[in-house]
Amino acid sequence: MSYHLSALPAHAPRGIWGAVMLAVGLDGNIDWSATQETVAQLCASGVHGIYSNGTACEFHCQTEAEFNRLSEMVAQVAGAAKTPFQVGISQSNPRVARERLKRVAGLTPSAVQFTLPDWWPPSDEEMLRFVSGLAEAAPDTPLVLYNPPHAKRRLTIEGIIAMRAKVPTLVGAKLPGGDASWYADMRREVPGFSVFVPGHMLATGYAHGAHGSYSNVACLSPKGALQWWAQIVAEEHAAVEMQVRIQAFITDHVLPFRARYAVSDAALDKAMAAAGGWGTLGPRLLWPYSSVPGEDIPALAKAARAAFPEWF
Repeated sequence: MSYHLSALPAHAPRGIWGAVMLAVGLDGNIDWSATQETVAQLCASGVHGIYSNGTACEFHCQTEAEFNRLSEMVAQVAGAAKTPFQVGISQSNPRVARERLKRVAGLTPSAVQFTLPDWWPPSDEEMLRFVSGLAEAAPDTPLVLYNPPHAKRRLTIEGIIAMRAKVPTLVGAKLPGGDASWYADMRREVPGFSVFVPGHMLATGYAHGAHGSYSNVACLSPKGALQWWAQIVAEEHAAVEMQVRIQAFITDHVLPFRARYAVSDAALDKAMAAAGGWGTLGPRLLWPYSSVPGEDIPALAKAARAAFPEWF
């Protein structure tokens, strides 16, 4: 049984959101022209929204000047395309994250994504003080929590309930998901709250009550992610079969790069985007992080087209 998106308030995110990724030149710096072109191509793909400064956007490596320039670019390109956009303000330093929020609130994003401070894991009181401070800094800006599996402070449903009670502008969260009882608890305890799950788990997540994904599948193919979403919403059995194919592709062709080259999740997402060929970017990451070598991308591209011929 699926749970309808109409249960969400109008301002809550839903559907397939594509990650903004940085084109990095041979000199190791951001290629701003290629990055802007890639953002425009992502908007043109028809995804339900785009977001900057998630993990795939390497927010953890950006200077403040780069953050400002990218945020303004995303707002300009998405605004011209009439594509909803979110800006990530995540930063290990909570004071810097709050200052980032103050700066981007004027760009009127659909929402702002944030992680909890992670150099020293915050206590319950500190966590609520932090999120309350964000809401006070930009009271008209919806907030979305990004709480990945590697976060030092992983939130329980009770923690999310407490946070939302304190901050009503918290409209959603990107979470690892859970079993059927976890989704039932979320629906009962946090009604009207948008739950986004990893892209490769979206069919089963949606069936239990998830509302969309900041999608790693869209890194490979925005078109494919949208085709799959249409199957998911229509509750077609093919949607579950596609999830099996997607997970098998990631297991067989993408995850081995992690062991072979000791690379990050951002490197895997960017390698998929380079193999997908929909944008103007390669697999290179910002210093000091390693990337999947460029010579491995053609084989990955060939495997993707063999696995999902209907996407390309």
